[in-house]
Amino acid sequence: MSTNTVPHHQIATLEQWLQHRVQLLKEEKELTRRGDELARRRRELPWVLVDKEYRFETAEGSKTLGELFDGCSQLLVYHFMYASGWDEACKACSFWIDNFNGTDVHLRHRDVRFLAVGHAPLAKLEAYKKRMGWSFTFVSSQGSDFNYDFGVSFDSATLEEGVVYNYVRQKELNEEMPGISAFIKTDDGSIYHTYSAYGRGLDRLNGAYQLLDIAPKGRDEDKLEWPMEWLRRHDQYEN
Repeated sequence: MSTNTVPHHQIATLEQWLQHRVQLLKEEKELTRRGDELARRRRELPWVLVDKEYRFETAEGSKTLGELFDGCSQLLVYHFMYASGWDEACKACSFWIDNFNGTDVHLRHRDVRFLAVGHAPLAKLEAYKKRMGWSFTFVSSQGSDFNYDFGVSFDSATLEEGVVYNYVRQKELNEEMPGISAFIKTDDGSIYHTYSAYGRGLDRLNGAYQLLDIAPKGRDEDKLEWPMEWLRRHDQYEN
């Protein structure tokens, strides 16, 4: 859902436009430098030892968290919203995965394994992956505490009391929520959790939204009942 109406807007000469553009460029460069500084500080966060053994169902059989690194020293996990009892995965997470698909081969050449973990059985994840036409790797954490321990899955009793999501206690959340977590494996095989982000912290990972941000009408969501009301799974748009 998007309006095709073009809003009235200020019109300028090329010279006038350039004056505004150069001023905005200064602010964009400041934001870029600030982003670089935040990335540096993110890398400097202390690490936390992962001393619990987690097992996952994969297309190659049951694997531990350590085995998911698959020869890399770094692992990025996208927490994919697909509960065991759901018929389909979250459409917003599907939107994000559309943006990730095909990037894993590039990341592997920077010593990073990138995959998605869902709570649904592996058969459901694989069927949905096939439907969406993704090559991206999915593994199932069903039967494991992984999703709960990393703050993206919650049982019904806990939800009623309020849960900590994105480092803040909240209510009225889904049983599954999105996130991304980073891990590193040292030479002695020890695994450390280095970073996690949730909610709007995932925004910068969505290339489609970043492209919309430079389009003339931006995300064009202000008049919708809620920001992502327009969104469909990519095989459900009418045209």
